Amino acid sequence: MKIKGKCASMIMAMLITLMIPKMVFAAESDRNDDFLHTDGSKIYDLYGNEVRLTGIAWFGNETPNNSYHGLWANTLDGILDKVANNGFNILRVPLSVQLVNEWRNGRNPMPDSMNDYVNPDLKNKSALEILDKSIAICKKKGIKVMFDMHRVTNVSQSQTWYTDKYSVEDYEESWKWLTNHYKNDDTVIAMDIFNEPNGKAYRQEQCAKWDDSKDIDNWKYEAEKVSKEILDINPNLLIMVEGVETYPKERYDYNTKDASNYYGTWWGGNLRGVQDHPINIENHPNQVVYSPHDYGPGVSSQSWFESGFTKESLLAKAWEPNWLYIQEKNIAPLLIGEWGGKMDGADNQKWMQALADTIKEKNINHTFWCLNPNSGDTGGILENDFSTVDTAKMALVKPTLWQNKSGQGIGLDHKVNLGSKGTHVVATSQEEPVIIKGDVNNNGEVDILDYILLQKYILDSSIEININNSYITDDKKINSADLLGLRKILLE
Repeated sequence: MKIKGKCASMIMAMLITLMIPKMVFAAESDRNDDFLHTDGSKIYDLYGNEVRLTGIAWFGNETPNNSYHGLWANTLDGILDKVANNGFNILRVPLSVQLVNEWRNGRNPMPDSMNDYVNPDLKNKSALEILDKSIAICKKKGIKVMFDMHRVTNVSQSQTWYTDKYSVEDYEESWKWLTNHYKNDDTVIAMDIFNEPNGKAYRQEQCAKWDDSKDIDNWKYEAEKVSKEILDINPNLLIMVEGVETYPKERYDYNTKDASNYYGTWWGGNLRGVQDHPINIENHPNQVVYSPHDYGPGVSSQSWFESGFTKESLLAKAWEPNWLYIQEKNIAPLLIGEWGGKMDGADNQKWMQALADTIKEKNINHTFWCLNPNSGDTGGILENDFSTVDTAKMALVKPTLWQNKSGQGIGLDHKVNLGSKGTHVVATSQEEPVIIKGDVNNNGEVDILDYILLQKYILDSSIEININNSYITDDKKINSADLLGLRKILLE
């Protein structure tokens, strides 16, 4: 620790007296040590702890509204409290190529569904400013973030990651811009590179396929290409690779026009191709997580729902051959990127319970669909006021979340608890941090910058500081008494 001499102390005393709240200095306390990597079918932190990602999606940014839905009814902070305090440790945030292209070209669309009365602090804020603010709030609450390129345009989904309006280059450049924008913040730990590639190959329509070609519509090839571009910028991110809709049966390829020669399933849910053609990202071998989507009969009929079904029949006919084998054979980790539905007291709820039980039994990572009540075919965890929790649905989902024996949600941050009710993963292989009382910005020195930063933190607790170094008194509460104590340290 370095504390300046008496001459410097006199200058500090003068500065303290003349201090004005508008002065801003960045904190340096975040070690950016929350990034993750894979080994076999497991996900680990930098200290070798096995972790689980168990989160939820909050949509809206990918729509013409250009921002999260529900900000007309509840505050940004209030909705993110619902995420953290119900034990979800990662937020899946859908975006569109169209919106990110606006940002990378220097344009800043405004949201059109935000209530200034409910969210006065967001008034006149652009879509990007609101997104940035949400990331900062997630950091404060111990929530990690996964971006999801959910659509190409903001009005509908497409089979592929390119359309007649946006090229493959637009798609790739969007990811590079987004990765650069957040590369120094380990709040953002994962990228879901495209939502639900689909198309029925036997119809010879535009279709996402999975093979060893370099064709423009080969999702496996594009996934490897864009993932390398992302990881060349930030090699610490997890890459979520979804499946396709159809995959040729043995002895056939994508040239066959006979529907019976294909395995079909949900959009993004068919990962049979991994067995024959696994994802291989050059120079980045330990960052891939496969991310299927799975739904129940309340969304659409499938052959495995016919004539009744059980958890065992779903495992045998759908889950194991389509994606679960990837985890069972220790090929790579899984994260079920979407699952959810309405509590109908019938077959859809029966399917939800079966998948929830499987997730719990096999410790599968997942992000539930969704937080929003306005998802037409599934509903959400929240009611129409974007505040009240659907307790029946939450009771079904809660056992699938990463939690300790006391039922506390476990966050993926090494310092910040998950909301007001949860805890966080511990850096077990790390030595106990050295506490330098008064080193608020964690730069190894105690000086006027620490005083200014602590004053600002007392006014706005969202500012990042080293909490342990800021406890000047012994009550473990940061307030004006700590500020006075720091002033005494500086004047000694």
